Amino acid sequence: MTADEHYMHRAIALARQAWGHTHPNPLVGAVIVEDGQIVAEGFHSQDGGPHAERVALAALGRAPKPGAIMYVTLEPCSTHGRTGACCDAIRAAGIRRVVVGATDPNPAHAGGGYAMLRAAGVEVISGVLERECADLNLIFNHRMTSGGTLFAAKVAVTLDGKIACRTGESKWITGEAARADVHAWRRYFPGIGVGAMTVMKDNPQLTARLADGESWCPTRFVFDGLLRTVSDAHAQLPQVYTDEFRERTVVVTTQHGGMGYVRKLRDLGVQVWVLETATQRVNFGDFRRRCGEENVGGVYFEGGAQLISELMRARELDYLFAYRAPVLFADDKAKPMFTGLRPETVDQAVRLTDVRHEVYGDDSLMRGRVVYPEKLLLDETVFSLR
Repeated sequence: MTADEHYMHRAIALARQAWGHTHPNPLVGAVIVEDGQIVAEGFHSQDGGPHAERVALAALGRAPKPGAIMYVTLEPCSTHGRTGACCDAIRAAGIRRVVVGATDPNPAHAGGGYAMLRAAGVEVISGVLERECADLNLIFNHRMTSGGTLFAAKVAVTLDGKIACRTGESKWITGEAARADVHAWRRYFPGIGVGAMTVMKDNPQLTARLADGESWCPTRFVFDGLLRTVSDAHAQLPQVYTDEFRERTVVVTTQHGGMGYVRKLRDLGVQVWVLETATQRVNFGDFRRRCGEENVGGVYFEGGAQLISELMRARELDYLFAYRAPVLFADDKAKPMFTGLRPETVDQAVRLTDVRHEVYGDDSLMRGRVVYPEKLLLDETVFSLR
């Protein structure tokens, strides 16, 4: 490991201290090094707060020594927002060498910070641990490059791709370490999404249980085109409609669900988004647009299998987290995770790119961006029979 990588690792660790707190802004960490020692640190802690570079300079509390180096995980901003351009602050402080991890993903700004610093006589080194630094900001990067909300899905499967036995039993396929990582991602994403069947079958909390024992609740989206979760008079209401976080629950439905049930939910304090559609299923493109209007930058879909498969069939799934356990059912009646496609050749398969591999106890995680084939062949019999 080089010295630059060593200090950049520290900047990454600082950035992660604000995990889930900075949306819609990115996670950014910065350190200032003098004579081979870190003398000041900073990270961007929340939207509207000072950027990491300014926090580090304030923590230093004096003019940097000649030869001081700043390490920052993301290209310093070159435009004047709510806190002023960080390039101006670096230049004014007298720092003459800046080492950067990832380039600004916004095409309108990418490289602008480097150019501004170099024009001021600052030496700029970019691309140090670039992949790791970029990985801090899946949601921010997606918004900057696509302009929309990131739709990610989490699946936990056996070696043969099953999510439940033929009896429906599924707890627990993965171990505690993998499940703890899921809760960390729940904290990162502003929204979490599940289907009506998951809510009725499992009655999940859909909260992030943090390391300190506290619970944090993202916006909880329940996809229920016919409002089945409230239309059964004999069923107990799911806890996401009655718990202390119920005002953070949003039922995403269609006009086919019935306005009486919509009023019932709203009387409980639950939000309802009625998205007009010719079918009984929510249109994910319309949902993505509504998320943009409501400033929900990312949604983490946790099931069920039909909801996530429908996302993929519609080409609306952007990112996939696939946890795999060393468990083998070897039963063709066990429940598969994905259905609804009909590739006839390998090149017609859905793939992941920018893939990352991680290990949690005995379980493995493969995650990456979803790439669709030019022609996505659908099995039209799968959902038409449900």
